[in-house]
Amino acid sequence: MNYKRVLIDETGESHVLKDIEHDFHTKDGFLKKEDLKKKGWVKNSKGKTVFICDPAVPDVFRKLNRHAQIMTLKDIGAILAYCGINKNSVVADAGSGSGAIACIAGLIAKKVVTYDIDDRSIETTKKNIELFDLKNVTVKKESIYEPQGTTKQKQQKPFADVFTLDVPQPWDALLRVKEILKSGGFLVSYSPHITQAQKMVVEAQQKGFIHLKTTETIERNWILDENRARPNFDALGHTGFLSFLRKVE
Repeated sequence: MNYKRVLIDETGESHVLKDIEHDFHTKDGFLKKEDLKKKGWVKNSKGKTVFICDPAVPDVFRKLNRHAQIMTLKDIGAILAYCGINKNSVVADAGSGSGAIACIAGLIAKKVVTYDIDDRSIETTKKNIELFDLKNVTVKKESIYEPQGTTKQKQQKPFADVFTLDVPQPWDALLRVKEILKSGGFLVSYSPHITQAQKMVVEAQQKGFIHLKTTETIERNWILDENRARPNFDALGHTGFLSFLRKVE
């Protein structure tokens, strides 16, 4: 990953840094470049302690370049878990957007192929692939709404174990998904509206898929200290509906 350090203060606020060759300034003081190369607790110019460590995936995720609204980690986590994505998995993804799901899957899976037709989305996704320094993620400019049989492309055998869809009309992509997804493979469709999820599920069941479940992941954070133990009312709730299906043809 292209980021070098994470700075965490005692309140939990953090900064993710690419550049550790220059002093780093914040409203609460600055850290000298010599200190940025250390790890552990250090004091800044105002005497406040800051913890320095290597960045982890959630730290870098916050720094993703964004063209389209990205899928949240809570939804991506559900996809990874319920589809059993692992080091041997091949994942296809359509509606790259900013490449969030493609990049996180790419950190785990053997190979990821992501499709989009929007040049801005493709450019942003490529930047984020570079951000994570991924060599196993490929971006293709292709319409997922067009089956290969209608194009000049050479027909290929199904190769994906998991297919993720984040497109406005996922039901129109089902024929192409069937060409790419292996028998028994998982299809996950992400939709902001329940009516989209409903239409997707109904049409998928008519085209060789079995519906496992449709769910939404609700996240509610809590404020905990010596005097308080209550929900954070600014917590992230509904973001979208995830429909999980399997190809049974």
